[in-house]
Amino acid sequence: MKFLVTEENPNGRKLETVLSDLRSEIIYRCTKIAADNRNEAKQVLSNNIEILGLLSRAISLAEESTTILNKSFGPSQSGEGGTPRIGV
Repeated sequence: MKFLVTEENPNGRKLETVLSDLRSEIIYRCTKIAADNRNEAKQVLSNNIEILGLLSRAISLAEESTTILNKSFGPSQSGEGGTPRIGV
């Protein structure tokens, strides 16, 4: 299954959008287990919180890449069947 927009997948989504949606789902799961005081739940919550930090960093990097590409080459046209802005 392809998630990201490419010339082969014009209905895909931007990386930062996919990562943000994933982050939202993890936050929702965290709210479901936050009051569970069992050791397993505490460890899963702790792991999820660490993952959220990593996802937030990844989202920032993806947004930075989009900004760089937009400034240098204009908006992406891949969704309309255009060629990639960089790469082959």
